[in-house]
Amino acid sequence: MEKEPVKNPPRLKLFPIMLALLSILFFRGLMQDAKTDSLSYSTYKAHLKNGNIESVTLIGDRIRGVFKRPIDGKKEFETVAVAPEVSKELDASGVKYQSLGDTSGLTNFLAFLLPTFLLIGFWYFMLRRGLKNMGNSGGFMSIGKSKAKIYVETDTKTTFKDVAGADEALEELREIIDFLKNAEKVKSLGGKMPKGILLVGAPGTGKTLIAKAMAGEAGVPFFSANGSEFVEMFVGVGAARVRDLFNEAKKSSPCVIFIDELDAMGKARQSNSYGGGNDEKEQTLNQLLVEMDGFDTQGGIIIIAATNRPEMIDPALLRAGRFDRQVVVDRPDRTGRRDILSIHARKTKIDPGVELDELAALTPGFSGADLANLVNEAALIATRNNAPSITMDHFTLALERAIAGLEKKNRLINPKEREVVAFHEMGHALVGYSLSKDEKIHKVSIIPHGIGSMGYTIQRPTEDRYIMTQKELENKMAVLMGGRASEMLIFRELSTGASDDLAKATNIAREMIMRYGMSMELGFVAYEEAPSAFLGPKAIMPRNSFAEETAKKIDETVRELVMQAYKTAYEFLQDNQEVLNQAAHELLDRETLNESDLMKFFNQLDGSEKFNPTSHKPLYEGGSAPLNSIHLLKVPLY
Repeated sequence: MEKEPVKNPPRLKLFPIMLALLSILFFRGLMQDAKTDSLSYSTYKAHLKNGNIESVTLIGDRIRGVFKRPIDGKKEFETVAVAPEVSKELDASGVKYQSLGDTSGLTNFLAFLLPTFLLIGFWYFMLRRGLKNMGNSGGFMSIGKSKAKIYVETDTKTTFKDVAGADEALEELREIIDFLKNAEKVKSLGGKMPKGILLVGAPGTGKTLIAKAMAGEAGVPFFSANGSEFVEMFVGVGAARVRDLFNEAKKSSPCVIFIDELDAMGKARQSNSYGGGNDEKEQTLNQLLVEMDGFDTQGGIIIIAATNRPEMIDPALLRAGRFDRQVVVDRPDRTGRRDILSIHARKTKIDPGVELDELAALTPGFSGADLANLVNEAALIATRNNAPSITMDHFTLALERAIAGLEKKNRLINPKEREVVAFHEMGHALVGYSLSKDEKIHKVSIIPHGIGSMGYTIQRPTEDRYIMTQKELENKMAVLMGGRASEMLIFRELSTGASDDLAKATNIAREMIMRYGMSMELGFVAYEEAPSAFLGPKAIMPRNSFAEETAKKIDETVRELVMQAYKTAYEFLQDNQEVLNQAAHELLDRETLNESDLMKFFNQLDGSEKFNPTSHKPLYEGGSAPLNSIHLLKVPLY
């Protein structure tokens, strides 16, 4: 919760008062003009001669008076006197005459002044409003003030008990907390704590949550700001806000400064920009570098930053003496996912029959944010069904929505397409059960979900995997090709249904050759750059980075791997075609089959134990290659 700003004493706002007074005078003059008849001086003298004037008032050269009898409904009149000499000459000639008088009267003055005041007031209001949006508290002088929110221990109410699945990161931060609480102990040994800690991890892994928990544990002021809040349209504003943030932090020492999305203000500077880049961003970065060099950790100020794009951070920020430590906040493993689900279970009404360990096994690769969304979706489904608590069925439906997308109840597909989809998905399921012993088939469905997905197969890994062998990768490709093989075996024709499977299988085969060196002919050479750990895979290196002959061999080897995977799946389904027919027709009747429904077909598979998918000559013998955990969670038809 943000601290309430100190209230300034009430000030007299002159502009609204002046505007009100001028408006009163202006409208009063209009009302006066409506009741008063403006006469020429000659007409006035005629009324005076006829005795129709009751009384007059002289104001300078002006004459105001009252008629005895109203003229044209007006009882009052006003005129401007003419010099006597001129008046006598004009009377003698019989000419009507009048005088305009002095144009510096109050009414004329107001007629000129009021529009001017209105125009100035309009621009003053617009400028003040714009500056208020840019500044923290409004006004031009506050535009360079930091927008950081200040928290204290009672505000955050978040501790390390609310964080799970990031034990290594928490251990690193506990050391910082001990320093903030017992700074003298470290000083007595002559040691210095790191000035900055950079939390690096994929989106949703809990970097911001960890920083808030650290503030709650340390019990010191916590300045929280976003990297994008420093840069504005005016040059120099970002640097001014950085200076103001550190000045405020020094006043509240010991404290913690947390900058989220550091890459927004700390992006690497380009050496070839030559003035064409954004100088404002570079000035903000330079000021941050100066401030981090200008204070001592003995003062009790610790800077924590978070980013999911560490490769974009300027190297000057990452050197020793600034962000000394980089703490990786990775996606949680199975134990971490179970602990995260346990934290969310304390805040929701979950049925006692729900096994969190089983639910954790169903969610490989899920981040903390994904798990929080899963629990919330399950709660919404339970509420929609008027259930007293959240059951495992609700979690299964929420998981399907997260993986396959929203169910398309109104999408109608013809019987021929439904049959193709059923055989396609059962091809995945049967080959997957036979080859992927470490992954169980959790569910098969032909109900349309998401955008263009006509069916899906969900596999549940029995454990988290971080290294995969060549044989396991070839098995995974065979599972992906099971849908295409089933279609060819039953219908003897190709369809567009396997487009996504072909792309995934080809990608695995290309990575085997270009990243993991699984080819004796091409050698143990990497032809592709390692992908970023947080931004997803990079594009393959340009073809001109290696010879055309090498590129041709890579394409031939990839094609051979994919076709061998197709052959493996086709031969297995051909040997078990009767089981495939039975399972596909039951899937057509019921639309969805769970693990227990599928086991009666899996138990009929012929030779599932003796089936050898690597009967062809291997690309190389033995060894293994590291690979990010890739699980077949979704195999859409289109």
